Amino acid sequence: TLADGGHKEVVLIGINLTAFGDGDGCDIADAVEAASSIHGIERVRLGSLEPDMMTDKIIEKLAKIDKLCPQFHLSLQSGCDNTLKLMNRHYDTEFYRNIVKKLRTEFEYCSITTDIMVGFAGESDTDFKKSCEFVKEIGFAKVNVFPYSRRKGTVADTYTNHINEQTKRERTKIMLEVADLTQQEFLKSRVGLTFPVLFESRNRDGLIEGYTPDYTLVKADAPDSICGQIIDVTLNEICKDGFLATIDK
Repeated sequence: TLADGGHKEVVLIGINLTAFGDGDGCDIADAVEAASSIHGIERVRLGSLEPDMMTDKIIEKLAKIDKLCPQFHLSLQSGCDNTLKLMNRHYDTEFYRNIVKKLRTEFEYCSITTDIMVGFAGESDTDFKKSCEFVKEIGFAKVNVFPYSRRKGTVADTYTNHINEQTKRERTKIMLEVADLTQQEFLKSRVGLTFPVLFESRNRDGLIEGYTPDYTLVKADAPDSICGQIIDVTLNEICKDGFLATIDK
């Protein structure tokens, strides 16, 4: 139905997307293959992924699907093993690092995006610094940063070593600066390269926006007629959060 309506890209989402097919003899790669088989669908993108279920086998299967966009939003939450343990996350930084390495080996021009929480209960200054350093090391294309907030009924709410709001604000600011640094480095790595861009809609500044397969934002001063089209664009001029492009009118 989406393809018949002119949509060229679909995004698969779920509460735990990587658990798709668990117990049924299939996995998320099978879902991507099914979506890719639809005539008219040119791109399939994955939503947020839990890293502990991204096995080598699944990554290798995904790499064989031409229509899959090589952008992976791997939930991290913290770049410190101590904090990850407190969060009861089922992976550590070494496990995460190896997944990223595997993805970058299997996918050319792969981008990794994530979510980072700061100020979790018990996060020391040293823990926070380790988290910042890990974000720098991985070199994320984009990081969503947010401070921890207490939720009644959770295990973390019962902890006694909560971080004060001022410290959480300060850490959020610092982590945002780190995230901006890694994003800018990522954008610099794309300068001069040509990618297909699916242009989608006009933004408030009057420019048409779209995305490369690795989810790099591209803006262009162009007519509405390019919306819904996939056009090859050379990325030359970096703007705040992506690239400005010139489209032959």
